[in-house]
Amino acid sequence: MQKSRDTVLIVLAFFAIYVIWGSTYLLNKIAVSEISPLYLASIRFTVAGLLIFLTAKLLGHSLAINKRQLINSIIAGFLFLTYGNGVFVWALKYVDSGFAALEASTQPLIILVLMRLIDGKKIKIMSVIGVLLGVVGIYLLVSQKGITADKESIFSIIMIFTCVVSWSYGSIFVAKAQLPSKYLISTGYQMVSGGLLLLIFSALLGEEWLSPLKWNSSTQISMFLLIIFGGIVAFTAFNYLLKKVSAEKVATSAYVNPIIALLLGWYILDEQITGQSIIAAIVLLTGVYFINTKRIIRPRITGR
Repeated sequence: MQKSRDTVLIVLAFFAIYVIWGSTYLLNKIAVSEISPLYLASIRFTVAGLLIFLTAKLLGHSLAINKRQLINSIIAGFLFLTYGNGVFVWALKYVDSGFAALEASTQPLIILVLMRLIDGKKIKIMSVIGVLLGVVGIYLLVSQKGITADKESIFSIIMIFTCVVSWSYGSIFVAKAQLPSKYLISTGYQMVSGGLLLLIFSALLGEEWLSPLKWNSSTQISMFLLIIFGGIVAFTAFNYLLKKVSAEKVATSAYVNPIIALLLGWYILDEQITGQSIIAAIVLLTGVYFINTKRIIRPRITGR
């Protein structure tokens, strides 16, 4: 019975990080057109974290954690949210949401390399093929004139890549780190710490803090969805999966996120999907598939 329940929760959690996170590229793109990026991210995560704490208290859960768990939560909050998400949202001011999602789909490639460097994990032939395909896919993406025509776009592309590295390392870190045993509490501490750090950096950089009462309706709706679904639901599901399955499997959200982001960006924001983007997407996702597949290439023996 417990195994069946875990299976259902794992399936639902994967749905959350596949579909809900795929839509957050669009929601962030809408909100960042009016709100300063780090300010946006700080509100999103701080409010989500406080709502999680309130929910936990109503459910009778204790918020007490030890010093090591607190330090690890702050580290995870910085890797995932302060840098991994905050800088990513800033870059969306200069790069289409669909392109940003496609670049983020290299996460499994980066996790593979980091696990090799950190844990000495062997890279299989199928994974090597995947890495090569990933390199080709990224080249096809960033070589498009429409994307790399100005210095701000090029710098944004580089910054998005560093965000993916930060998120990838965070995934490996959280899978091993001592964190609160209840996933809701763990998510809450990561969000509050990450959100407060974002608020500090926003103030240091002199970002404009526009009152939520002055936001237009599309920004308010986007922020609500980002807090409830993109934050509380999907990020809790993400933390749950990192403890239940391997980091590489969790990173397969990169299979679906770019497709959903591209389609939503095209349908709602009229973002252009070029033929080269489609080819790059196919090459990249094929590379990611090769990295995560468990199939082994063997010579086929035929009889007479």
